[in-house]
Amino acid sequence: MAALFETNLPGLPLQARGKVRDIYDAGEFLVIVATDRLSAFDCILPTPIPGKGRVLTQMTLFWLELLRDLVPNHFVTSDVSGYPAPFRPFRDQLEERSMLVRRAKMLPVECVARGYLSGSGWKDYQRTGALCGIPLPAGLVESGRLPEPLFTPASKAQSGHDENISFEQAEKLIGASAGAVRELTLQIYRRASEYAASKGIVIADTKFEFGYWNGQLILADEVLTPDSSRFWPQSSYQPGGPQPSYDKQYVRDYLESIQWNKQPPAPVLPVEVAAKTAEKYREAYHLLTGRTL
Repeated sequence: MAALFETNLPGLPLQARGKVRDIYDAGEFLVIVATDRLSAFDCILPTPIPGKGRVLTQMTLFWLELLRDLVPNHFVTSDVSGYPAPFRPFRDQLEERSMLVRRAKMLPVECVARGYLSGSGWKDYQRTGALCGIPLPAGLVESGRLPEPLFTPASKAQSGHDENISFEQAEKLIGASAGAVRELTLQIYRRASEYAASKGIVIADTKFEFGYWNGQLILADEVLTPDSSRFWPQSSYQPGGPQPSYDKQYVRDYLESIQWNKQPPAPVLPVEVAAKTAEKYREAYHLLTGRTL
């Protein structure tokens, strides 16, 4: 299947085009399409990762099914035949990489669960001895498991960068919902981590988005994908430094190696780097679901 850099659905109202997803207005619903775009260091790369959008969508569908007894979600169908009629002629762009979803009033907070000390959390700990303002014991190491999973919310800044905020700041943004999403975020993380561990994958951290639909708090957007999570192979896990990862770290490492200044325009990726990254995404999907794409 050819890579899809962006959708082209003439006559249909494009509501938003994000770093990865194209979102279309479908009346009382939305159609969310995961393209094969990839962003690194907040820049969209000109090189798509073949099949990436299919992995993101199918993995999200897998987790939504696994978690549906824990939290309701926005999913309606991924069968293009069940989409509003104007979308059906574009099956070639929608099949396996899109979802028809309920319109939710989204909360302006990213709900992050961290079980291990990595990424910006590790940098924060080195600098302050805390993680997003939550004090931690001295002597923890990079990629080490935290004493218990932590909820570390982030706000969406105008620049599009996520900015870590305290729980109190989250309460100011979303009120009483902050307590509810903290509890749900940690419940989902624990359930998913336990499942993933049985398949040989460590979920170091992940982020969720929640919204309200018909007065009910629901889980929305992508769920537990290699784009929204750090997946590490259990077999090679060794605290004390960075870990191999089933995500775009392979691309980040390449971009670091060519000393790109991280300013647009982003460089074209070599074919082998794009192919290896696609392979990482497919491998994570197969390990977690037992299925192949």
